[in-house]
Amino acid sequence: MSRAESHSLSQSNAQEDQQMISRLFLEHPRKVEESYLEHAIFARRFAFRLFAAAGAALIHALIPCLFEKTASRMIAAMYAQTHDRGQ
Repeated sequence: MSRAESHSLSQSNAQEDQQMISRLFLEHPRKVEESYLEHAIFARRFAFRLFAAAGAALIHALIPCLFEKTASRMIAAMYAQTHDRGQ
């Protein structure tokens, strides 16, 4: 393989790597009009809210008079916040 062919192949691999990184880490945040960091913060906060809703549901399963509608309200609010994102 010549030096020119090797250089061309190296550039091609770098472009493919860049496209893969963009697809894996940037494509979705751009669809919802956020940067990678903004999206990571939003998703982390969303995950914590899901854990809180799960905790409320678990407590409700053990003691039915507690948190009767908490998990449902939390999930409904999260759905309302996210169902139109990226459209």
